[in-house]
Amino acid sequence: MDGPHVIDLILLAPQNGPTVQIGSGGVSTPVQILLLMTVMAVIPGALLMVTGFTRILIVLGFLRNALGTPTTPPNQVLIGLSFFIALFVMMPTLKATNEIAVQPYLHKKLSLDQAVERGQQPMRTFMFKQTRDSDLALFVKMADLPRPETRDDVPTYVLIPAFLISELKTAFQIGFLIYLPFLIIDMVVASTLMSMGMMMLPPILISLPFKILLFVLVDGWSLVVQGLVQSFHT
Repeated sequence: MDGPHVIDLILLAPQNGPTVQIGSGGVSTPVQILLLMTVMAVIPGALLMVTGFTRILIVLGFLRNALGTPTTPPNQVLIGLSFFIALFVMMPTLKATNEIAVQPYLHKKLSLDQAVERGQQPMRTFMFKQTRDSDLALFVKMADLPRPETRDDVPTYVLIPAFLISELKTAFQIGFLIYLPFLIIDMVVASTLMSMGMMMLPPILISLPFKILLFVLVDGWSLVVQGLVQSFHT
C-alpha cells in the first residue's frame, strides 16, 4: 500500500479519546475538570476574605508574637481556631442567607440568578457594618463611580476591597493594644537586668515565663476571643 492510501485510511479512521473542539468552542472533559478544580480551589479562600476570618487570624498572630512564642500555637491550630471563631461570628449571616436564598432555590422557588442576588444581601449587610466610610469612599473614587445615594448603589466589587482594608486596620489596632502589656513586661525585665549588670543575658529568656504566667492567670485566651467577637458587634 503506497503512501497516499495510508494517509487516506488514517484520516478516515475514527479517533478515540477526548478532543478539544476549537472551532465550535467546545471544551473536552479533562479541561472542564481542570477548570472546575481551579475554581473550587479559589472559592474557599475568596469566601473567607468576605468574613471575619482575616481580622481574627491577624489578631491571633499578633498575640502569638507578643507572647514571644512564634511557633506556639502552630499555624494549623491558629488557622483552625480562626476559622471556627469566624464561623461563630458569621452564623447569623449564614442563617439569613440560607433562609432567603439557599432553601428557596433548593425548593425550586427561585432561579439561580435570583438566589445569588438575594444571597448577597446578608453578606453585604455584614461587610457594610464593618467597613469604614473613608475606605469605601476611597474605592468608589478609584473606580470612577458617581457618589452613591444608598448602599444598594455600591457594587460588590467595590465593597469587598474596602471591607478588607477596614479589617486590616481594625486588626492592627487590636494587635497594638494586645502588644502593650507584654511590651511593658519586656521593658521592666530589660531595665532590671541592666541595673543588675547582667547585660549579656537576653531579656526574652527571663520575660517569657512571666508573660506566659500573666496570660494564663488573666485567662487570656477567653479575653482575646471575647474581645474579638464583640468587636464585630460594635
